[in-house]
Amino acid sequence: MDTLSRYDGRSFDQIRSIKLQYDAFGYADASLLFELGQTKVLVSVSLQQSVPPFLKGQRTGWISAEYSMLPCATQQRTIRESNLAQRNARSVEISRLIGRCLRSCINMNGLGERSILIDCDVLQADGGTRVASITAASLVLNLAVQRWIQAGLIEENIVNELIAAISVGVVDGQLVTDLSYIEDKDAQADFNFVVSHSGNLIEIQGTSEKNPISWPQFEELKNLALKSVEEIFNTCSQIVPPCKILDINSRQSQSNGNRYQDKRKHKQGDLKRDSNPGIFSLSNRIKKT
Repeated sequence: MDTLSRYDGRSFDQIRSIKLQYDAFGYADASLLFELGQTKVLVSVSLQQSVPPFLKGQRTGWISAEYSMLPCATQQRTIRESNLAQRNARSVEISRLIGRCLRSCINMNGLGERSILIDCDVLQADGGTRVASITAASLVLNLAVQRWIQAGLIEENIVNELIAAISVGVVDGQLVTDLSYIEDKDAQADFNFVVSHSGNLIEIQGTSEKNPISWPQFEELKNLALKSVEEIFNTCSQIVPPCKILDINSRQSQSNGNRYQDKRKHKQGDLKRDSNPGIFSLSNRIKKT
């Protein structure tokens, strides 16, 4: 690989173009369609009036995330996760990663006993879906918090600072940033860096799949990641989210919005029978016989 350009014309230290479309969902408190080159993720945020059982009575909140890919997000269709007996292990791992990173920059005590749910759906995947999801989730969560404050749902800003993530790696012996799928599948090593706006490290995920890398190489990758994350923050800060007044009166009741409550069991007689069951119903077939 040339040190000046890559297959798509980018220089080795150049990230892909970023596009933001806020409020892509009409009903979510805040949502964002985040595009990183050809990778597109749709992230939404909602607030639940409950916490997991292990936090009940602790006067603190919780953040969890759900990550999934649409069947045709990749070149070859994948099975929809709702049709699988067990969730995809990769999706579970990335969901936990997103939630873990977001919790590091949020004041949970200021949330009270409520939960923030982050839904990340990959519409199109071309490498970097997890870093795109983390960056988008941080942006849209910050927007949701500002709207919750305006609506009187929370009293203070609970976002300590924004976070962003980027992938870096070694491709054909060259250190590069923001790997696309073509680069990622052939990379000798690749790492995901999650960094706060102040430049502090939140998480690193990485491996050398073919050849070990030296510590000086790792230091270069770290510096490349920090430079790229700074560019992401600068680009995203130039796009101002739209104003939106939340209609708190139309929200569901606390019991209906409780994700963690036990499922209600239907009592006998709860379900009303249809007065006109239809010609193919069991009762009509019995009458005819």
